[in-house]
Amino acid sequence: MLKNLHISIAEKRPFVVYAKPNSNIVKGIFQKDDTLHYLDNYSQEGFALAPFDSSNKTVFIPLDQSKVFHQTWNYNTFSEDSILTTAYSNAEKNHFEKLVENMISEIRKGAISKIVASRKESYNPNKIETVPLFQKMFSKYPTAFRYLFYHPKIGTWLGATPEKLLSLNNNLLQTMAYAGTQKFEGTTNVVWGEKEKQEQQFVTDFIVENLKPETSTIELSKPFTSQAGTLLHIRTDITAQLKNDFSLDKIIEKLHPTPAVCGLPKDLSKEYILANEGYDRKFYSGFLGELNVDENKTSELYVNLRCMEIQDDTVNFYIGCGITKDSIPEKEFLETVNKAVTMKSLF
Repeated sequence: MLKNLHISIAEKRPFVVYAKPNSNIVKGIFQKDDTLHYLDNYSQEGFALAPFDSSNKTVFIPLDQSKVFHQTWNYNTFSEDSILTTAYSNAEKNHFEKLVENMISEIRKGAISKIVASRKESYNPNKIETVPLFQKMFSKYPTAFRYLFYHPKIGTWLGATPEKLLSLNNNLLQTMAYAGTQKFEGTTNVVWGEKEKQEQQFVTDFIVENLKPETSTIELSKPFTSQAGTLLHIRTDITAQLKNDFSLDKIIEKLHPTPAVCGLPKDLSKEYILANEGYDRKFYSGFLGELNVDENKTSELYVNLRCMEIQDDTVNFYIGCGITKDSIPEKEFLETVNKAVTMKSLF
């Protein structure tokens, strides 16, 4: 696996390596040439990397034009001493808090109930080695979906995301409603405020409402506290039996982007973000993962959170938070600072 990684990087050929949550099996899909493929429909077989803005194309590595490898890796332990200190400026802080203030004003007009604000933070390390970064990420965040995606015509992305968009096996679909954030202080037995509970309920209601036309039954767990690295979130697991004539294209179109990364109503909040956020999210808060990888047409897609983009000698961290009418701008900024620790701790 490592040999294939280094050869693909040296020869500038696309690949993705990844490990699923709670698994030490690393899968690698190595494309045989440097062609840039896009996803035409969700019946294709391979690995997809979709942007936040669904009007843009989804990058795709097709299985039939790639070599696939599996390998079991051992976990290593890493010290927390190397966590990168916060690199934001007062200007960045003030800009983000002003963005949040404007979002709150927009929400209080009544047409939108939630908007997700995000920002990009850049860092220039002395040296960037993507393979060791992925190896460290693999060990530090075993409960997340960990990946390293490279395409010479797109760039390099790494992430350790806790949030599944969906998994599909035959007609059984599983997903999760994920929202609310606080720091992990050694226990998951914590108290959540009404703002966080409401934000998570928005996500749950959105998913259930949009899945209903394609499903025969839907079951929900009770909301519970879930740990993701150094953070805690509120999570509800959702299982649905799909109708025989279901359309995966329609399901993904309805779910992406979810309220956890966009807002509610989806179309209005997305329109506001694209017009006012002030930068291009690219693949941050999009989704990525396997499509139709076996005889059961198994697909498993994850929301691209806790991620970084590598551009030459610069690392771009992407972080965000959900804004409601009760949000406090400074508190929301500090939430993004806490979320950035997941990726910064790799340096």
